[in-house]
Amino acid sequence: MKRRTFFRLGLATGVLTLSRNVFGSQLFVEKSFVGKTDAPIVLSTWIHGLEANRAAWEILSKGGKALDAVEAGVRVTESDLTNRSVGVGGRPDRDGHVTLDACIMDEQSRCGSVAFLEGIAHPISVARAVMEKTQHVMLVGEGARKFAIEQGFETAKTPLPEVKKEWKKWREENKDLFVKPRINHENHDTIGLIAMDKNGDLSGACTTSGWAYKLHGRVGDSPIIGAGLFVDNEVGAATATGLGEAIIRIAGSHTVVELMRHGYSPQKACEEAVKRILAKHKDLTNLQCCFLAIDKEGNIGSHSVYAGFNYALKTASDDKMVDSTFDRNW
Repeated sequence: MKRRTFFRLGLATGVLTLSRNVFGSQLFVEKSFVGKTDAPIVLSTWIHGLEANRAAWEILSKGGKALDAVEAGVRVTESDLTNRSVGVGGRPDRDGHVTLDACIMDEQSRCGSVAFLEGIAHPISVARAVMEKTQHVMLVGEGARKFAIEQGFETAKTPLPEVKKEWKKWREENKDLFVKPRINHENHDTIGLIAMDKNGDLSGACTTSGWAYKLHGRVGDSPIIGAGLFVDNEVGAATATGLGEAIIRIAGSHTVVELMRHGYSPQKACEEAVKRILAKHKDLTNLQCCFLAIDKEGNIGSHSVYAGFNYALKTASDDKMVDSTFDRNW
């Protein structure tokens, strides 16, 4: 062993030993991974993730790329017209507009995003087109819609008749249009899907119709790279669901990945992200935020503020829902 290499190794060992003794689990932590599994792996938020994972698996099981898998997976959820929190079947904002948000990120840290997009059937595919066909990361509103139409993406009429009927009833019952909609464990908003292919490469996708009856123009965490989704192929990937405003405040998914970079397991990283959200909010009423993560070794973690969050897992041996750990009961 060369003298320089020996010195570096000795210094690194000394720092690691010191960090374990002095800092405990605050920054430099001994890895205590949970839920390790072999690639390919697909993870996604909520019960609608089961069908999304299966579509992604069709690609991964044949040796396909994680990027193609995550897009194909969430398109299934976007196509489900019974889903009231994702895609064109989603509930509108307070003014009756169904506005869609989505983002996608690959193993090269390329990313694309659309927000406040109306009347397009698959916002996730538009987000990928932004990534691959423009020099931009995010397009919003009418500009995003114009780009989507120019690229030949399928349009859709929104809101659906039954959804519009619900919205009209809500308007009649809520004369104060600034009333805060309720968020709880039954609001299965967003689908965030992260995957690792057989080569060990990671990608992720996130798509939503957003907070039901939100203020017109509101955009949450889902289309924001680093908030609703973040992928670093050297480290891992994370996605989030829940109250986007709170997740944005801590750059939630990026925070989870950076914690993994510094030695946290995916589970501990998700738990720490939740702690940071709790520390920044005096009022925890309806403050449900959830994180889901995977590292390069196939270790999985998830954690939420309140009980009720679960995620879908698909591997060669598993196709199931998993209950997340949580900080507190409702």
